[in-house]
Amino acid sequence: MKNKITTYSFFLLLFCFSNIALLHGQERKMEKAAESYEQLNYVNAQKIYLDVAAKGYESEELFTKLANSYYFNAQYDQAVKWYERLFKLNATPEEDIIYLRYSQSLKATGQVDKAGTYYDTYIVKNGSKMYLRNSADYLKLIEANSGRYQMETLERLYDEGKITFGQYKLGNTLYFASTDDTNTFYNRRSAWDGLSFLSLYTITLDSLNKATNGPKRLTTNLDSKYHESSPVMTADGNTIYFTRSNTTNRTEKDDRKLKIYKAVKKDGVWQDGEELAINDDYFSSAHPALSADGTKLYFSSDRPGGFGESDLYVSDINADGSLGTPVNLGHRINTRGKETFPFVSTDNELYFSSDGHFGLGGLDVFYVKIYDYGYGNLINVGKPVNSYADDFSFGIDFHSKRGFISSNRSENVGEFVHDNIYSFLETAPIVDVYAGQIEGTVTDKQSGLPLSGAEVTLTDSNNMLFRKVTTDSVGHYLAETNKFDSYLVRVTKDTYDADEVMSKPNLEHQTIDFQLQPNEVALETGIDLSKVLNIPMIYFDFDKATIRQDAKVELEKVLAALNQYPQLNLEIRAHTDSRGNDAYNQALSQRRATATLKYLVDNGVSETRLSAIGMGETNPVNKCTNGVSCSRDEHQKNRRSEFIIKD
Repeated sequence: MKNKITTYSFFLLLFCFSNIALLHGQERKMEKAAESYEQLNYVNAQKIYLDVAAKGYESEELFTKLANSYYFNAQYDQAVKWYERLFKLNATPEEDIIYLRYSQSLKATGQVDKAGTYYDTYIVKNGSKMYLRNSADYLKLIEANSGRYQMETLERLYDEGKITFGQYKLGNTLYFASTDDTNTFYNRRSAWDGLSFLSLYTITLDSLNKATNGPKRLTTNLDSKYHESSPVMTADGNTIYFTRSNTTNRTEKDDRKLKIYKAVKKDGVWQDGEELAINDDYFSSAHPALSADGTKLYFSSDRPGGFGESDLYVSDINADGSLGTPVNLGHRINTRGKETFPFVSTDNELYFSSDGHFGLGGLDVFYVKIYDYGYGNLINVGKPVNSYADDFSFGIDFHSKRGFISSNRSENVGEFVHDNIYSFLETAPIVDVYAGQIEGTVTDKQSGLPLSGAEVTLTDSNNMLFRKVTTDSVGHYLAETNKFDSYLVRVTKDTYDADEVMSKPNLEHQTIDFQLQPNEVALETGIDLSKVLNIPMIYFDFDKATIRQDAKVELEKVLAALNQYPQLNLEIRAHTDSRGNDAYNQALSQRRATATLKYLVDNGVSETRLSAIGMGETNPVNKCTNGVSCSRDEHQKNRRSEFIIKD
């Protein structure tokens, strides 16, 4: 019995090991197959094209493909090399956009004068000329948004002998800054205007924004030796941000440097203001504004690195109340002039004052919608909010459409007066006089199928990113634009050649579709290699099967792929259109497929890796069969060559 058990156990163990060995062998075969696949990987079109060019072959398509591949990867020195070869081969390339790409590549490599020449040529060819040329054009746009406000002075605040501005409304209380001498805490006057220093005050308003009492000082706890102004509060009324003169300045006599402070209310009493970490003794930060959800602080600053005299910035407000690094709002908002006094409505609309954008006088109020992807079009809000004078510190309630504006305007144009606060009622919504749209569909050039998730970017005339969107499940994209501008619209997607087109200016709506060429194809059975290598057909003279000279550059692409991937095997298929005798077309296509195979074999490819099949007219890609009337172009689509990957 013992021997039987031992024998049985031995054979059981042997069986287990045999199965383990078998499984291991199968796993090893799978690993080898995976290794083989990894070795084959993907056919990369750029490598193929480089090999063909290195052998001395030339074609516009070849050089364009190489130049564009380097251009879209920001390898501008190589892009210049291949664009130069393209222009030597053909001084007037078929695609106008090539002039722009060459110009940008030249500029990126320091060849500015030459870049300008090609850019000017592109502008002439493309007709990219904007409508807005002079002040009269801009004044027409401002007029379109004028007359939407009813304005009046806040009588209880008006006084020719004092400055009053920088207001913020919470509930029925208006907070503002004033040089009112009533109960002046420090009883000091500014050296640069002779008036008392600004302090924070309040008045109570009725439902029509009429003042029901006189000004009251907010609290002496928020007073300093110098100025306090432009307050803004959190929705709960327990935190206030405001502007104060820099009291830590080394000279202590210069009250013009500004900082932003924050104070909190405890047990109904405002505590001392604390300086924010974004401040510095050597530049100003001022005029804070809060986003509708209270998570962002907008402000104006002349800190280094800006675009002009003062720029608008935004900082995230962290959960603990600390601030993130200030971010400049960018060139579309900021100019070489002054951008200041931001305000953000509950509908995420940014209003601010600027003397750098085209306006009616000194500081004008401008509007821009804030989106998740960036900013909308910048619009002058028009008269009478804007005037010949400085108009600033705009604020509006999104629901009641009532608000306030500060201004130093006078009934007598040119007469000097101090800043005062005006109330207004907005009687009509702002009109986006710049509104435009660019939309289109992105598809695979070979299959015609829509490409979802393709990235579409619009770059403006300053070579700055304007908008970025992605295509949806049916390959569609839509981008809001400034209709007067022209944009470089670029589409990118992994494993496809990027493409770009310059949009036309002065159009409210335009459609720009893209067909992207695959630049990589997985080496899998059944895949047509000609699609990634952009080989529609191998050209033969009429009724002949002799390889034409212009067809050799196409066959060299296939040859390069076969040389780069020695495990690659191909089935060559030649197709004809339906014109002519069926049997003759079948025989002709077979001769052409065989001639293609012979070219590859004569250039060193083993015949065992290739097969040739003449398909005749048996597999059309459209309706053009026997007896069907078709155009020349429709017939052309059926005359094609295929290089199908086989086991």
